Amino acid sequence: MPDIRVPEALWSTGMLPEGILERWLVEDGAGVRVGEAVAAVRIGDALHDITSPSEGLVAFMAPAGGLIDPGCIIAEVAAR
Repeated sequence: MPDIRVPEALWSTGMLPEGILERWLVEDGAGVRVGEAVAAVRIGDALHDITSPSEGLVAFMAPAGGLIDPGCIIAEVAAR
């Protein structure tokens, strides 16, 4: 199962140790396409969309409103 990770590059300044998973843009268990935005994360003052690396059914591994670290896995995508 491919993982949906928060890219470490979003912390380019290195000043903040963590971010926040603001909200999910799809429902848990929903079908997603490659490149589809599935979550919005806040790092500092910037809001970033996180996209799916593959097609399939998304399974959340992190709660909306929760803290996230660089490179952390927030969901998995299972084949349909």
